[in-house]
Amino acid sequence: MRPFLSVLVLGVGLGAAPYVLPPLQSASAPRASVATIYASLCANCHGPTLQGGQGPSLVDAEWKHGDTDADIARVIREGVAGTPMLPFRAALTDLQIRAMVIHVREAQESARLGTLPPAALPLPARIESERHAFRTEVLADGLETPWGIEFLPDGALLVSERPGRLRIIREGQVLPPISGVPAVWVEQDGGLFDIAVHPRFAENGWVYLAFSETGAETGSSSTRIIRGTLRGNALVDQVTIFRPAPALYWNNNSHFGARLLFDRDGYLFFSIGDRGHMADAQDLASPYGKLHRVHDDGRVPSDNPFVGRAGAVASIWSYGHRNQQGLAIDPRNGDLYATEHGPRGGDELNLVRKGRNYGWPIITYGMNDNGTPLTDRTEQDGLEQPVVYWTPSIAVSGIDFYTGSRFPRWANDLFVTALAGQQLRRLEIRDGRVTHQELLLRGSGRVRDVRVGPDGLIYVAFNGPGLIVRLSPAD
Repeated sequence: MRPFLSVLVLGVGLGAAPYVLPPLQSASAPRASVATIYASLCANCHGPTLQGGQGPSLVDAEWKHGDTDADIARVIREGVAGTPMLPFRAALTDLQIRAMVIHVREAQESARLGTLPPAALPLPARIESERHAFRTEVLADGLETPWGIEFLPDGALLVSERPGRLRIIREGQVLPPISGVPAVWVEQDGGLFDIAVHPRFAENGWVYLAFSETGAETGSSSTRIIRGTLRGNALVDQVTIFRPAPALYWNNNSHFGARLLFDRDGYLFFSIGDRGHMADAQDLASPYGKLHRVHDDGRVPSDNPFVGRAGAVASIWSYGHRNQQGLAIDPRNGDLYATEHGPRGGDELNLVRKGRNYGWPIITYGMNDNGTPLTDRTEQDGLEQPVVYWTPSIAVSGIDFYTGSRFPRWANDLFVTALAGQQLRRLEIRDGRVTHQELLLRGSGRVRDVRVGPDGLIYVAFNGPGLIVRLSPAD
């Protein structure tokens, strides 16, 4: 670690009293954005871009008084005796102090990585990473927002496109759309989402789809899960696995989820976001903001954690989620991991356990999208902590563990995609902790999903441009 050289200063000048912003004590009171607060209280010393002025830079990762979020919050709140850093506890609420910490973290990451270019960069043909050199090859292009990718037993790739098309890519050829896919609601976050292939697909031909559909009221929508039989190039014999009650189809087009995953025992997990109603994530009577577990025909397993509880949705496996868009099973021990979109800041990777509460919106490492505080709490007894979180948000999406043999030094590592961050990351996980992260791709488009193929190569879905890219060893 670099030596802590700089002092965190949030005053308006050496020896000067700080400008005092009236504290916002009520949760219902109007909230100033963190950018407004920073401009009023901090920019005179630290510069408008946090890179220093009369006071030191806040983006150089050098902290004399501690570099954790709690350390930074403490210095803002209490000040530092004997320095120009005065306490701001009378001027800022805990909510505003937490938002200021997020603001600093965002600026640090922007300074470290640089801003993304306005247009996607061409994919490098060859990349030297920490443990493997690899090549990138465009397997398919011209797709429209590919969302989920999954392999069929014969090695063909099944791809969903958000506007409602399902395709097969076989031997490098993108086949015509599969017929029989239900009409989907394509608005804001809505559309055709993930795909899952039944573990015994070779026997039954079953394919599962998650998508948003309209309700009886004009403009209302929700998430639906179906199972169909893939016969030739048609999806037939469809049955509904999950569909909410008609009253739960809302005029809100956000946070549909929805990722699908079969575990080792043949249970189907599916995620549904909070649908923009944050409180629903904590309400066991609502299916929203939850991870669900069912049999392959939609029946609820008798050992689900809330079976028999009055008023609870029996399919719930875990709750307190904002919007999960990545699910993967650790091949070493069967642990279930999920990625979850935070608000502004606080994207999460969680180790999901039966019946646990993951805290949204009571605790979060993020703030509102408009830069106003959401909560000052990042932890609380009885609520689960993420394995790792990302601030600023990278808009984390699909994930997969590496289980092939072509990249032996990546064995059992977790590959994580990101939309806004336009990233593919590699995470090393040991005993439920992320011990190292490596950025493999950045800036070549929004990265939606990743899958390890039966050939041991890695397949990545990009949005904007709509590509399927294959990663193979360079040597």
